Amino acid sequence: MATTGARPAAPAGPRHEALSSASLAASLLRRTAVLLLTLVVSTAVLVAAWYLLLELLDVDPFVGKRPADVYEYLVRDEDAAANRGEILSLLATTLAHSTTGFVAGLAGALAVASLFTLVRPLEFAFMPLAMLLRSVPLVAMAPLIGSISGRGLAGAATIGGIVVFFPVLVNIALGLRSASPQAVDLVRVNGGSRLTALRKVALPSALPNLFAAVRISVPGAVIGAMLYEWLFSGTGLGAEIFRANSQVQYSKLWAIVVVVTFSTIVLYTLVSVLETLVLARWGPDAGRR
Repeated sequence: MATTGARPAAPAGPRHEALSSASLAASLLRRTAVLLLTLVVSTAVLVAAWYLLLELLDVDPFVGKRPADVYEYLVRDEDAAANRGEILSLLATTLAHSTTGFVAGLAGALAVASLFTLVRPLEFAFMPLAMLLRSVPLVAMAPLIGSISGRGLAGAATIGGIVVFFPVLVNIALGLRSASPQAVDLVRVNGGSRLTALRKVALPSALPNLFAAVRISVPGAVIGAMLYEWLFSGTGLGAEIFRANSQVQYSKLWAIVVVVTFSTIVLYTLVSVLETLVLARWGPDAGRR
């Protein structure tokens, strides 16, 4: 006698993984296209606003250089190659200082926010103090920071780290607190420690907040690096922009502003692309789309 019954389902593991990878790639491609379009539109808006503001404010062309003047300085002038080489070399120095400060601030904020999550009374005791310190202008603290950390790599890490630390700390602490209490209780019921719950539940839940803080902090890290260069090191774009102003080299000054602004926008865009990839793999909603 023939037996009837439902046909066993074929193993869907590899196929499911392939579909997930394809979906992730398509999502990343769409996100990248949107971000590139946003980059182009933002650049066009900035150039238009640049022209419009200088015209409305009737700024003397000798002082207020137009986009065409910067293009001439960097591309068409007979010394354009030398001008580009100098600014790009200074940009590399500034980006190195920015990276140092950014990594120091991010690592410090992650460590402190995790400690706040593991030992909650510490957050209530020290978060108001952190916000109070944040309200003090960095320029006012700079001489003290310089006398303590010096003019080397430690100084760059301290200045840039302070700019990055506070917004990242607030956002990550908020993200860690948003972890599902049921998921945390499940880890604890199965024998997991507070550290395990932090690693398995709270950190993935905080990833969106982390990347939001990183996007905010990228321009801050560049500004912190330029402040360090102006006050202490005498190198990079931070020092050169003040030299150009004092020497009435307005074409160079505006070119530096353009390069810094464009570099910051590009870094912001790269962080957004990385955010899409990381959240799709390890974020709180990974695998649900």
